[in-house]
Amino acid sequence: MPANLTPQYHAAEEAFRNATTIEEKIAALEEMLAVIPKHKGTEKLQADLKRRLARLREEGQKKTSAGRHDPFHVEKQGAGQVALVGYPNSGKSALVGALTRAKVKVADYPFTTTLPFSGMMPYEEIYIQLVDTPPLTAEGFPPGLAGLLRNADALLLVIDSCAGDCLEQLENSLRLLNERKIIRDDIPPGVRAIPPHRLIIAANKAELPQGKENLMLLRELLPADLEVMPVSAATGLNLEQLKTRLFAVLEVIRVFTRAPGKAPDLTRPFILPRGSTVLDLAESIHKDFLKTLRGARIWGSARFPGQNVPKEYILHDRDIVELLV
Repeated sequence: MPANLTPQYHAAEEAFRNATTIEEKIAALEEMLAVIPKHKGTEKLQADLKRRLARLREEGQKKTSAGRHDPFHVEKQGAGQVALVGYPNSGKSALVGALTRAKVKVADYPFTTTLPFSGMMPYEEIYIQLVDTPPLTAEGFPPGLAGLLRNADALLLVIDSCAGDCLEQLENSLRLLNERKIIRDDIPPGVRAIPPHRLIIAANKAELPQGKENLMLLRELLPADLEVMPVSAATGLNLEQLKTRLFAVLEVIRVFTRAPGKAPDLTRPFILPRGSTVLDLAESIHKDFLKTLRGARIWGSARFPGQNVPKEYILHDRDIVELLV
């Protein structure tokens, strides 16, 4: 049976041939698996792609364990990882510094950031990891950056609202993110990418007169459903609102626990994906709870405080849970 491979598959295959790093090869193989026609004629090819992908992932892990440091690998911490992406001098580093108080290198000349740098942004009882990245250009990404962006939980695209080419910055950044399949509507199993609703666009330096003028033009020219949030790393404009947006796009909930007869610890919540159940919480605490868990008592989303609920009960943000084992 003929394979009838699509142009999208051949494009991903060409990207694999041109890849120079393990991360780029993995991304290309993931894309080949995602777009390959699924029928009997491609079963052997699918199996071969999966073997090659597993081998490359194992090779990458061996290099990491052998002490070969990958400068573009940033271990995830906190409630989620948000990678900042944008043009040179858009203000990514300044935003990371303003939101996290991390000591980032900020300068008025381009390409100050040559390697990823992370800081922890406080948000109520939790921390969210922000990763400053080397800038992209209209020509493309620095080697290794695409893999970092795919591995993140969300993206913050930063544009310089005072720049004469701020519209081009935005359009080219979105084009590159879509062309490289870093942002995609449908994410097949096993493929790393960011869904569109986990992308936030921030226009930095919006407190300046030129920034305000350019933002008015952007709102007239851009589609109505493409929201650009005006912010300022220098004055703090809308930074608190940005924190709330970043927490929301991560799609996680904070769950507090309490022991019978004791007050809950409201300083260190468990972080779970939105839609998690009492059973998911129990498993995240200790797998042994799965054997004996009968249900829970809930304060917060339940109809009345301390209500008994089954282990399949879906938890909500800031619920207080007492496990019944």
